[in-house]
Amino acid sequence: MENLVQDTTVQKPKWIRVKLPTGKNYRELRTLVDKYKLNTICQSGSCPNMGECWGEGTATFMILGNICTRSCGFCGVKTGKPLDVNWDEPEKVARSIKLMKIKHAVLTSVDRDDLKDMGSILWGETVNAVRRISPGTTMETLIPDFQGLTKHLDRLVDVAPEVISHNMETVKRLTREVRIQAKYERSLEVLRYLKEAGQRRTKTGVMLGLGETRDEVFQTIEDIRNANVDVITLGQYLQPTKKHLPVKKFITPEEFDEFGDFARSLGFRHVESSPLVRSSYHAEKHIH
Repeated sequence: MENLVQDTTVQKPKWIRVKLPTGKNYRELRTLVDKYKLNTICQSGSCPNMGECWGEGTATFMILGNICTRSCGFCGVKTGKPLDVNWDEPEKVARSIKLMKIKHAVLTSVDRDDLKDMGSILWGETVNAVRRISPGTTMETLIPDFQGLTKHLDRLVDVAPEVISHNMETVKRLTREVRIQAKYERSLEVLRYLKEAGQRRTKTGVMLGLGETRDEVFQTIEDIRNANVDVITLGQYLQPTKKHLPVKKFITPEEFDEFGDFARSLGFRHVESSPLVRSSYHAEKHIH
């Protein structure tokens, strides 16, 4: 008659251990980010791989402010009424990337459903500014769904970053709870459209541990591959604060291996699948 009383909080297992950021590159980037008040999702999203990525010369910059018009249950970014668009931002981000000697930049943004163009014009200008000011830097753009409107997506395809990424985040059944204002099919359509419109490399990320079943994970991976996506990342969901959705389960490294092997068998160009993977993890490898 053991285990009658169950602890409802899921304990963090030993494999969710994050190495503390160290090293010369990391320290230099940290100083620049603080000095120039740069928005990096690495910091505002409390990413576990910040030390490793910054040490490799990869960083993720958030444009269009740091207040989002959506309130997803998993995300640590603030929700509310965003500030006006800062049209100097593309220049500032591009100069920062040059200053920080970033080899591969990941650009992301909050959702800006409050804007007519959903922020897509500033997106295009930022990619162009980076090309002009730091021509040696490759780019991945991790974009919102722009409500699925192709005229906004076209602005990204036109400036041709090396990778365009849009995260599915979770399985179909949980999409409404996890990504309140998003739709599973719409995100798949965005990814499919980008490829059809001529984007060379597309990518998406999925978090596990929110209550999805194994079959749902396999189905999601298959749906994503059917949308001709080149790169998939699978990682463990970690709760940013007590107000966010709880972790239902810690997926074992062996299960991540199994999901990763399945994805490879379907023909993805790159697969990252392990507990601490975030969508920008090893991003510099996904351009080849």
